[in-house]
Amino acid sequence: QVQLVESGGGLVQAGGSLRLSCAASGRTFSSYVMGWFRQAPGKEREFVAVIGRSGSSPYYADSVKGRFTISRDNAKNTVYLQMNNLKPEDTGVYYCAASSIEGVLTSTRYYGYWGQGTQVTVSS
Repeated sequence: QVQLVESGGGLVQAGGSLRLSCAASGRTFSSYVMGWFRQAPGKEREFVAVIGRSGSSPYYADSVKGRFTISRDNAKNTVYLQMNNLKPEDTGVYYCAASSIEGVLTSTRYYGYWGQGTQVTVSS
C-alpha cells in the first residue's frame, strides 16, 4: 500500500515553468515505478512521463519531450516533474501514480495507486 499526494500546481503564463512534487507514504517507495499523467476536461487521462525504481529509464510522451523532466528521490519518498516552456495545451489535472510492475509503463491500466491530482493552468 502507498498513498500519494501531489503539490506544486498553479496558474502560469505560456513559456513559464512549474515543478510538481508527489509525496509518497510507505516503506517500499523504491520498489515502485512512478508515473505522471494528466487529464483535461472532457478528455481521457493521458501519459506524461515515467521513471524506474532507481531513477533509471525516464521516458516521456512526445508532446512534452525536451520540456519536462521526471526525477525521484527515494530517500525522501518523492517524485518530481519539472515542467519548462509550458504551453496552453499542457493545461489539466496532473496525477502521480505508482505501479508494482517492472517496465516502461505508459498506460493507466498498469498503475494501482493514484494521487488526488493537482491543477495546472497555462494561459496564452
